[in-house]
Amino acid sequence: MTGMTHAMLKGSNVPLDAAAVRAVLRWTPGAGVPDVDASALLLGTDGRVRSDEDFVFYNQPRHPSGLVRRLSKKRVAQALTDTVEADLAALDPSVDQVVLAASSDGDTFEHVHDLRIMLYDAGAADGEPLAVFDVKAETGEETAIICGELYRRGEGWKFRAVGQGYPTGLVGLATAFGISVDEGTQDGEGSAAAAPEGATTQAPAPAPVPGADDATAHLPAPPPQPPAPVGVPPQPTSPPGPAYGYPHAAPEAPAPAYGYPQPSSAGPAYGYPQPAAAAAPAPDPNFTLPPMGPQFVRP
Repeated sequence: MTGMTHAMLKGSNVPLDAAAVRAVLRWTPGAGVPDVDASALLLGTDGRVRSDEDFVFYNQPRHPSGLVRRLSKKRVAQALTDTVEADLAALDPSVDQVVLAASSDGDTFEHVHDLRIMLYDAGAADGEPLAVFDVKAETGEETAIICGELYRRGEGWKFRAVGQGYPTGLVGLATAFGISVDEGTQDGEGSAAAAPEGATTQAPAPAPVPGADDATAHLPAPPPQPPAPVGVPPQPTSPPGPAYGYPHAAPEAPAPAYGYPQPSSAGPAYGYPQPAAAAAPAPDPNFTLPPMGPQFVRP
């Protein structure tokens, strides 16, 4: 296929002889034109990703295998490009397709001009593209489009021009192929706000429990005591208990004399060593955060 470019129509396909390919998205920027991002999804034979790691996009630009990766954007003449490379010959046999997609940031593809995908042999430094497909928005409401797909056919690979759009952005495209996205973190079109790493949700503080003073504040005052007889020392009296059915307040213990050991609930006397604060329990070494789906936050 070297030196020959296939102009693709929607739904058409072409065999690939290249062991690795470079898929280049190109469009014309300008006032009111949203930015475009390239992405790739690695699918199994069931048409779904094997895990969230099979999604290569701006916040996860490299597959763990290193065989599918997103390159930096470039300006070429009057156009902008965004590129995905895939080493097809080295991909795991469980990967049956590589979906090549585009998503728009801030507006729909109705406002993106001259969008096309060009497929090159990644092993050749220069040369004409192997295939070219001009991507058109069908409804004008698309915020994500599957431009094409690389798929196995026998011992080789083929490329198909797709052009299928999604009005739900990159998030809608990802979830359609089995990517787990936390709905509570979605923010706007095709994005999600990322929680800080290691952040946890705190439970609300419990309401304070009423003390003994609150429980007995509404009780009637005790009856007046008769005067003590002359010459007889006053006898200690115990405080009256609360009325029947009300909570009983614990008697208050007298404070110990100076120099004696202090109760644990009271602070030590002046000049005595202060008790050391209890050490906080060591964190659980086996604690891990629950798995989260990819976070769609543009860098």
